[in-house]
Amino acid sequence: QIVEVIQEFVPLKKRGVNYLGLCPFHNEKTPSFTVSPSKEIFKCFGCGKVGNAVNFIMEHEHLSYPEALKYLARKYHIEVVEKELTQEEVEKQNERESLLVLSGYAARQFTENLFQSDEGMTVGLAYFKERGFQQATLKKFEIGYSFEKRDAFSKRALSDGYKQAFLLKTGLSIQHEDYIFDRFSGRVMFPIHSLSGQVLGFGGRVLKTDAKTAKYLNS
Repeated sequence: QIVEVIQEFVPLKKRGVNYLGLCPFHNEKTPSFTVSPSKEIFKCFGCGKVGNAVNFIMEHEHLSYPEALKYLARKYHIEVVEKELTQEEVEKQNERESLLVLSGYAARQFTENLFQSDEGMTVGLAYFKERGFQQATLKKFEIGYSFEKRDAFSKRALSDGYKQAFLLKTGLSIQHEDYIFDRFSGRVMFPIHSLSGQVLGFGGRVLKTDAKTAKYLNS
């Protein structure tokens, strides 16, 4: 039921035959997000987004159509019978898996930097300690630190066998001519997780005051 699916993410109140809530896809103070149980659709009269339960999961969790179907199938114990993929679909799926594996690796490296290196503890942990964060909270959300040395992460990832093309595609690294360097050097790192816990990307906050450097940066 679409109401059951969406209520996991959006508080809804019954209004007549439909349900109403604040749209999760844009900022609004007056509810314009409507869910129709009879039609099995949602529609926001503010931003115009419309769809069914699968479309909602795709939009809200940034999942592909098959991934959204699998998520709902697991949640509601529905067996999914998969068709054989074409070579193009296999290659695309393999590439996505490779990017997710690399992002997970990066999250582990950044967390290790924060808790197990001198630079991470004196710079990164000190920053969070000043703001009252406990280590248990930082570990729960896999918060990390990217070393100030400009190519520290990129070199480590390449030496561990990760492909340069994937480093660039994830946005973790940048290439200038023949030089590969880190996008997030000298920043505390906030991984962005999917509903299933996979790391999809990162946000990073720089710790040094520099007018030429963006305070916040996202992959």
